[in-house]
Amino acid sequence: MSDHSQATDPTDVVESIVPLMPIVLPIGGAVLIFLLAFIAVFMA
Repeated sequence: MSDHSQATDPTDVVESIVPLMPIVLPIGGAVLIFLLAFIAVFMA
């Protein structure tokens, strides 16, 4: 019987995302600020 408990690719998901953080964080922050401003204007 073969053991499938270990993944064939040992790379970690977090380690693959870390180099993209300088790009992802400002874009995510801008989207969050835009959505909050849109909600505030819509509710006013």
